[in-house]
Amino acid sequence: MTGPMTGPAIEGYLRRLGVEGRPGATYETLVDLHRRHLDTLPYDNLSIMLAAIGLAEAPHSVDPVETLERVAEGGNAGYCFHHNGLVSLVLEELGFDVVRRPGQLIETTGPSGELDHLALEVRGLPTPENPGGRWWPDLGFGDAFREPLPLVDGHFRQSGFTYRLVRVGEKGWTFHHDPAGSFHGNLVRGEIGQGEVAARHPALSTPPGPYTSKLVVQRRDETGADTVRSVRHTRIGAGARTRELRDFEEWRSVLVGMGLSLAGIEEDALRELHERQATDYDDWLLTR
Repeated sequence: MTGPMTGPAIEGYLRRLGVEGRPGATYETLVDLHRRHLDTLPYDNLSIMLAAIGLAEAPHSVDPVETLERVAEGGNAGYCFHHNGLVSLVLEELGFDVVRRPGQLIETTGPSGELDHLALEVRGLPTPENPGGRWWPDLGFGDAFREPLPLVDGHFRQSGFTYRLVRVGEKGWTFHHDPAGSFHGNLVRGEIGQGEVAARHPALSTPPGPYTSKLVVQRRDETGADTVRSVRHTRIGAGARTRELRDFEEWRSVLVGMGLSLAGIEEDALRELHERQATDYDDWLLTR
């Protein structure tokens, strides 16, 4: 999928992350790009929400070239299919050995049994701590790990959070999130192509899909993670707090502060989204 047409978009993406030129395919580069991506591009379902309430024609597709071009021009990425899709293109273009794998969210009753996540494996980068050289970079979880995890069994601490990873054969693993995180974990197993990702996207991004009821914006930083869910802002890690963003200007300011781009979105549409989300939040409070 890479080639002459995506070259300028890759350069634009790298510049947006603050990287000039094309870095080498090394472990150090992988870690640096992972951190920079998280700092620059939040997880979001804004286009999905605007389309779900009739304020946009359609949510963004999960075509990785389209996502890459949109991000290179200053737009948002989206959810996991978008983030990891564009990153896979960039990493391959830089010379990394990348394998795409399907993931299932782990719920209280076990794995969902559905394609919920696009995961990436990068091979051929041995270090003293990980001589096998297999790594899991993931930019699509919103509030999970800050740096790529080695694909080995164990517990891993990052800035106050503890993650557990258990290998499942040669083509899979189970990830257990920190108890403070927004989900339990993920089962990753097998390999997947872009066609399967694209086919799954409509079920997630159009009503009554799971990503169409609440606005979710998340960003993982050096010491914690911020989440805006509807009109509720939660931070885990350093500076942990929870507050309600009932004032439109405060809500918008927090979203922009998390890196969300509002370019090209009319204020009336944003105000209506905020109003609807506040109403839905009040209805949710009545059920608690």
